[in-house]
Parts: sequence; structure tokens; C-alpha cells
Amino acid sequence: MSVTSGLPFLKPEHLRPSLTSPGRQRRHTLPASEFRCLTPEDAISVFEIEREAFISVSGDCPLHLDEVRHFLTLCPELSLGWFEEGRLVAFIIGSLWDQEKLTMDALTLHKPHGSTVHIHVLAVHRTFRQQGKGSILMWRYLQYLRCLPYVRRAVLMCEDFLVPFYQKSGFKVLGPSEITVGPLAFIEMQFPVRGHAFMRRNSGC
Repeated sequence: MSVTSGLPFLKPEHLRPSLTSPGRQRRHTLPASEFRCLTPEDAISVFEIEREAFISVSGDCPLHLDEVRHFLTLCPELSLGWFEEGRLVAFIIGSLWDQEKLTMDALTLHKPHGSTVHIHVLAVHRTFRQQGKGSILMWRYLQYLRCLPYVRRAVLMCEDFLVPFYQKSGFKVLGPSEITVGPLAFIEMQFPVRGHAFMRRNSGC
């Protein structure tokens, strides 16, 4: 059984109990809104969204196409995509890390025995921005991580202007990251997943 099959906040709409009578149910072939882990088959859609979101701002992508495929092959369970009527509109990709601080190796490696989830990228399709989708997706992702017993915390690095966005999701600033990419410097942040025992008991895990 997949990790997501027992998690109510990841189940597609068409698999949840219906609150309407059969005669009033949606007639769409695809669910109106679906959250699921990504697969290597999603890599091109992922990269197209990521490229458009980051190239104009930073001049480069956190993950190139081969790296997207790499992580979606090694650890698809640490990704989450938001689909609307079958179309990818937002996503998160993560991998496991086994050290307290992120290093350059964390950009390309997945450490299967690690207890830290390194969130590489969160991106939203341009036509769905300014709708709160990034915050909603991050909330669902953190809820999902609480159901993974081996995860102790989540970490990420971001530019200064994004710090308030992640603070609203519960991330705390650790300080300047050791990683630089060209002229870009980053702030490292963390979210304590293992410390939310009460939330885990009440999240359907």
C-alpha cells in the first residue's frame, strides 16, 4: 500500500466520501483538485513550471530537468503535487539529508538514512499565483511529513525576500546558509516535524 493511501489530506477528491446525493455529483472525468506524490513521468511538467518561476528572478533553477528526474526516481514519496483537473499547478520536491547544516552535496544527494527532509523547491504555475496556493501546498506537505516516522525536521534555504513567506508556514531562521550559487546568498530555515506529536495524533496518520 502506498504511503499516501491512508492519509486523508492527500486523497484525491473523487476518493473521499461524498457529501452530495448521486444525482448531484460532479461529472468530470478527472477530479477537480488532487494532491499526490509526483513520479518521474511528471518531471517535464515540473521543470516547465520551475523554469518559468525561477529563471526570471534568479537566473537559474534550483533543480535542472535531470535532477528533477533523479529525485522523483529516488524519493518520490518526498514530493507533493497539486493537480487541478489533471493539470499540475504547484509542487514541492524534497529529499533526505543526514547532517545538521546543508552543504553543496545536499543540492544533488539523497541520504536514505537521514532524518531531515531538504525541501529543494516549491513552485506554482504562473496562472495560479497570488491565490495562496503556495502556502496551502506547504501546509499539506508538512502535514504529510508528520506521518512519516523517520522524519525529524524539514529544512530549506531561500533568499532574504522569501523569509517572511516561510515564517508564516512555521519555519524558523537558522542563519546564513553555507551554500552560495554564483552571486546568490541564502538563509537556512527549519521546521521541527518530530516536535508536533499532538498534531500527528490528530492528523489521521
